[in-house]
Amino acid sequence: MGKLGETRFKIDSIAGKAVTGPDGSPLSVADLPPANTRWVIRRKAEVVAAVRGGLISMEDACKRYLLTVDEFLSWQRAIDKQGLSGLRVKEMLNNRRSMMQESELPQLPAPPPTEHRARPRARK
Repeated sequence: MGKLGETRFKIDSIAGKAVTGPDGSPLSVADLPPANTRWVIRRKAEVVAAVRGGLISMEDACKRYLLTVDEFLSWQRAIDKQGLSGLRVKEMLNNRRSMMQESELPQLPAPPPTEHRARPRARK
């Protein structure tokens, strides 16, 4: 490795652990979104990258961001299947719908049969 790589390693060791973020730049705990964040694609991807890189645990991420494990795992699946664009809300809803099989859908009871009777005419 050249000088730049050696310097980079030393900086990471001093500043704390860093992983590669979704855009290729270094990502440290200090770079993670705030706990009360508005979720956009980039922030979701940063949290997934931090967990995958060992920066924080999945449990810590779920606690910090008030996520369910299923929600976090859906972010990971979306990135694996479609890249960052898979994190769009519309894409995630489409994926969720396509994953549900007909047998998983709740079965509603059939409506009672209706009788079609002629209404009596009003007398004049």
